[in-house]
Order: sequence, then structure tokens, then C-alpha cells
Amino acid sequence: MLLKPQLRSRPATPSLVARAIDAIGGIVLGKDTQVRLALACLLARGHLLIEDLPGVGKTMLAHALARAIGLAFQRIQFTSDMLPADIVGVAVYDRDVGGFKFHPGPIFAQVILADEVNRATPKTQSALLEAMEEHQVTTEGETRPLPEPFFVIATQNPLEQVGTFPLPESQLDRFLMRLELGYPDREAERALLGGADRRDMLATLEPVMTPAELVELQGEVKAVHVAPALLDYVQALVEHTRRTPDYVAGLSPRASLALVHAARAWAYIEGRDKVIPEDVQAILPGVATHRLRPAHDSQRRVDVGAQLVAAVPIP
Repeated sequence: MLLKPQLRSRPATPSLVARAIDAIGGIVLGKDTQVRLALACLLARGHLLIEDLPGVGKTMLAHALARAIGLAFQRIQFTSDMLPADIVGVAVYDRDVGGFKFHPGPIFAQVILADEVNRATPKTQSALLEAMEEHQVTTEGETRPLPEPFFVIATQNPLEQVGTFPLPESQLDRFLMRLELGYPDREAERALLGGADRRDMLATLEPVMTPAELVELQGEVKAVHVAPALLDYVQALVEHTRRTPDYVAGLSPRASLALVHAARAWAYIEGRDKVIPEDVQAILPGVATHRLRPAHDSQRRVDVGAQLVAAVPIP
């Protein structure tokens, strides 16, 4: 059950964060919660997976997010014939130097938009694993570091659509959050139909922060206080997923850390210097849903976040 604790008066959302929310929200209409969750994911130094039907704004949200935070950006369109070398790069023999010269792929950018990531084969998808976890790639027998900060924003179409390959659990677990956009409400869609072209607006979107300011914000997020009682709540949620027969497997330790990191970022966006249970509950669906596979077909459409909140009381 969602409790409503008594809160002290909280400060306004930090100005840079507020400006980023406004900038992205001006492009992606009627999706304030999803915009805030996406920004929380990046402030927590995580990677973001956006899944939904084609045409609801997945790529637009990823583009707007990347442009608003002011980092070097590369878009990779995943297809069934793509190879890992198309992502990480390849060494080509150079006669002038008498040896092989490495040509870096598009993965060597600060923000990667992996568009329709599940249209590529599992072999190609695996090219992202080391990059997302360790911020480096190993190719031609040499390990090369990636730029910092490094974020992957991936979009994927529903698995029932033609030409998709399911992401393996090891890949899904590396995404801090997974979001769905859904259809816009009537008011937002009317504004979309009668307003300026979103692509034209995106082309003129100016960054609201510098890379140095982003790193500073991330440092402030890491300093948000998490009380022992709040950690008890996170552990209770995680342990429930491991004990209940509702899921094939419970949340991993990486997922536990993801809950804490994302809750810190959400509290920061909300203008608090400490995490409360409501922060955990706000980010719980985005962090947990893609990591939990229902054990029974009848539960596949269950709201995982609401189910866990109802099943696990706040200590």
C-alpha cells in the first residue's frame, strides 16, 4: 500500500534539472513522468531502455534527452544484418605505417542511441555488453576506454512484431531502467497536431547544461542520503521477488543497487536531500519490470510495481 509520509517543506527542483525537464517536455508532449524518469536514469549514471509501439515518440525522447544534456551523440540504427564491428570498429591494414590501424566505431561517443536494438541478432547485441558495464570495448586484442560520461539510450519494438530478437537477461539487466511511453492523451495529441514539427524543434534545441555541469549533478545525486531503514525497505522488496513463486527468478544484486541509485536521483529531482519510500515506489516499475519474468502466463500483464508495493510493507 502506498503510504503518504509527512514531509518537511522541500526546496525547488535544481534549476539545471528543471530546465532540462522543460526542454525535453517541450518536444515530447504529455509525458512528464517518463521524462523525469529518463533524466533520473542518466543522473544515476545508468542506461535507459525505451520500449513501445513504433510512432509514439521513443526515438524523439532519446534525441531530445541527448541534446538537452549537451554531450557528444551518435545514433546507431540496429538491423538484422549488422555486425559487432559496425558498432565497436575495425582494424584495417595501412600500407603507409606498415601495420593495422584501428578505426573506431560509433560506440566511441558519450551518448549512444541504439535505435530498435532488438532488430539486431543476439551476436550483435552482445557488442554492447562490455561497453555498458565497464565503459570500455575489447577488439583486435586491445582494450580501449570509452568517453566519460557514457550513456546508452536504447529503443526497442514489442517482441510480437516481425523481425525482432528478444534481448537476453544479461543484456536487460544492464539497463538501469525500462520505460514505456504509451499513446498521448487527447490534449497532448491535439497540441502535437496543431503545433510545429517536432523534428524542426529538435534541430533548434539548445543544450541546457555542459558536460562538466552534468558530472557535478551526478556527484550531488550520489550524496543524497539513504537511511538504514530505507535500505531495509529495498532489501525487503528484493527478497520478496526471490522468495515468491510469481517470478522465474528474483532481482539480482545489480538490481538492488539500481533501485538505490535511481531512488537517489528521483529524490534529487524532487528537490530532497534524502530518499523516502515514495521515491523507491516511484522508480520501482522502471527498474524492476524488465528484470522480472512472470512464472505464469496469467501474470504477464500484471503491474509489477503495484504488485510489489502491495506485497511488501514499508518497515
